[in-house]
Amino acid sequence: MKPQPVSGAWDQYRQALRNRVTPVTWQTWLEPLDYVTEENGTLSLSTPSEFHLRWVNEKYITLLNQVAADIFDASDVRLEARPNQANPESADLLEDEPGATGRPILSADPPSAAPKYSFENFIVGPSNRFAYAAAMAVAEQPGQHYNPLFIYGSAGLGKTHLLHSVAAQSREINPALVMRYVTSEDFFNDFVDGIRRKRMDEFKNRYRRIDILLLDDVQFFEGKEQILEEFFHTFNTLHQAGSQLVITSDRHPRHLSTLEDRLRSRFEWGLLTDIQPPDVETRLAILHKNAEFAPRQVPEAVLEFIASHVPNNIRELEGALTRITAYAALTQQEINLDMATDVLQDLIPTVNQRTLHPEEIIGATAAACGLSPTDLIGPSRRQPLVRARQTAMYLCRELTDLSLPKIGRAFGGRDHTTVMHALDRVKALMIEDKATFDQVTALSQNLREA
Repeated sequence: MKPQPVSGAWDQYRQALRNRVTPVTWQTWLEPLDYVTEENGTLSLSTPSEFHLRWVNEKYITLLNQVAADIFDASDVRLEARPNQANPESADLLEDEPGATGRPILSADPPSAAPKYSFENFIVGPSNRFAYAAAMAVAEQPGQHYNPLFIYGSAGLGKTHLLHSVAAQSREINPALVMRYVTSEDFFNDFVDGIRRKRMDEFKNRYRRIDILLLDDVQFFEGKEQILEEFFHTFNTLHQAGSQLVITSDRHPRHLSTLEDRLRSRFEWGLLTDIQPPDVETRLAILHKNAEFAPRQVPEAVLEFIASHVPNNIRELEGALTRITAYAALTQQEINLDMATDVLQDLIPTVNQRTLHPEEIIGATAAACGLSPTDLIGPSRRQPLVRARQTAMYLCRELTDLSLPKIGRAFGGRDHTTVMHALDRVKALMIEDKATFDQVTALSQNLREA
């Protein structure tokens, strides 16, 4: 029979805790605590998971002890994790990789991401209007205008979205077009593989006999002489044949200092256009678009709050909205401004906010899950390692400016489609599973505050 606390004492203890923390802290971390026993001056409480135990022990044990001394006359609080009722063997393997073979490409097929990354879903504002118009013109008449089209700007502003939009629109207009979307890193890997296997003719046919080449993150080629030479010839072959090239970079060609002048000059043959961080009106429009698919209605005041406090990055905008809607779905609450302020308190930019690196995120996630960083970047696809790896990938996307390929490279050279799958998986779990929401939120807060 489960021990019972002194009549009314447990309710008093819970109410005292609730009065001393924010509503989100209470519902996320302290309300799930259960009474176990109180004897010999020690109050024993249980937590839903080992991760929950570690977080509460690190953040709130002093408060728990103080209130226990007042209510129970106990000198300290001891935490223990409740046994997991789920069968750990039932999900021994988790889908870590999407069904694709690792090639994020399209030859004669549109990109798998087309429904999400289309012109229709691209929010246009003063910061990106010219890039959008140029991409649309290229999609409607490939090789006729702006060839090459070179789009540059910081990470998370929509360059990859525009590349996929060109592919989807071009395919809709002319299904016979042969096109290829590829990251510069994948282009490089294909090149190295062609040399290793002595099949350079196959490599050249793959990239030089197409109608549209969409190349993402060309800055990856900096300092790599052989690949620069190969891409120079690929560029010339395609351009002379009237094939369209669309290229993205994180900065203007003149700032790609280790590229040869002859290649930089070719990037300027067509049209150079940048994408700037969106203004507040555009950020609000992006949030409105994403909120259409939220499981609960998001008030205008909440959208305005997010738009005003997340100024530079569309990824963080979407991440903030995901966190609020996930929290509301998990707790069965209506979304309001007080909740949003509480849930997003760690997102408010600070003067001393520092740059995070994937190694830090991988290390923190591994430690929180009782694993090693080597486990997270290794090949194993067993649970719970896969879930931890996906969580770390999600945090890398949320907390850094790294592109999908760079995140994949940080995790042992995984393809960017694997990262995309991980992001979608964690977003879904944050809405369905409170433990996942708690873990992602806690790790994000810890990393931002470190």
